[in-house]
Amino acid sequence: MFYHSKELQFNARVSKPDPRFARLLLEQFGGGNGELKAAMQYFVQAFGCRHTYPDKYDMLMDIAAEEFSHLEIVGATIQMLLNGVNGKLKEASEEEGIMDMLKGKATKEEYIHQALYNPQFCVLTGGGPSVTDSNGTPWSGAYVNANGDLTVDLRSNIAAESRAKIVYEYLLQFTDDPYVKETLGFLMTREITHFQQFEAALDTIVPNFPPGTLQGDPRYSNMYFNMSCGEDARGPWNEGESSRLKEEWQYVEDPKSYVQETDGLTTMKPQGTDRTEEKIRKTEKEIGKQRSKEVNEANPVGEAYWSVYKPSTK
Repeated sequence: MFYHSKELQFNARVSKPDPRFARLLLEQFGGGNGELKAAMQYFVQAFGCRHTYPDKYDMLMDIAAEEFSHLEIVGATIQMLLNGVNGKLKEASEEEGIMDMLKGKATKEEYIHQALYNPQFCVLTGGGPSVTDSNGTPWSGAYVNANGDLTVDLRSNIAAESRAKIVYEYLLQFTDDPYVKETLGFLMTREITHFQQFEAALDTIVPNFPPGTLQGDPRYSNMYFNMSCGEDARGPWNEGESSRLKEEWQYVEDPKSYVQETDGLTTMKPQGTDRTEEKIRKTEKEIGKQRSKEVNEANPVGEAYWSVYKPSTK
């Protein structure tokens, strides 16, 4: 059940119309990294973990609902930035109040040009936000990543929050409106918050790496191939211990010769790891049982119900 409060989560304001920036801000309304994408992604992901991970279901639904509220903030800001843009654009632009708000920073002709440069505002939507990105490309369900494996979904969410954060950071460079900057700063900060929440939730699922059930071949899981020539770099991604499997990185300086010597990597033996085929098969069997249990709990057989309502006290 959704309950809508007409007050925004953050007090969005603008100091003057700015159709140019309104168009840019559409990227966070109906774009591939925007608020609608985030809301729908977390909303869809939540269904599969309703019974298996009720705590993560609660978190995903809470954050999804907040993303819808952020969509409302973005939409309201776009609407305010389009003050005066409607089907009678020229007449509206001549109104004294609008031109006073521009405070001499743009001529009437420039204001009209910027609005007409965004046809989705004055032709397609009558002066309001549209469910598109900044170039007018319609929002698509293809933006939503919901894999069904919660560890994969949470990693997708961490990446989504990272991309949304950097878009807000870029947007802040294209407006000098102090009120709009406040709003964008709030929205950007919430992306940082959600990143940490998803990361913390992922850490509570053990094991969570590698994603899925199959563990990978120990012969290849810690190999680094020097596939580009010149100015080679070394770091924790190709030397020392690997971050998750805790294996010793095996640096292959000359991949071509190594592949030839090992008959296309088929005759090589695992190095720098204590993982064996026996250990891998045992782990896969244990995780397989766990994942099967999760799937069965998510899709129970027979009569099913989603909510339990308390008896009326009347």
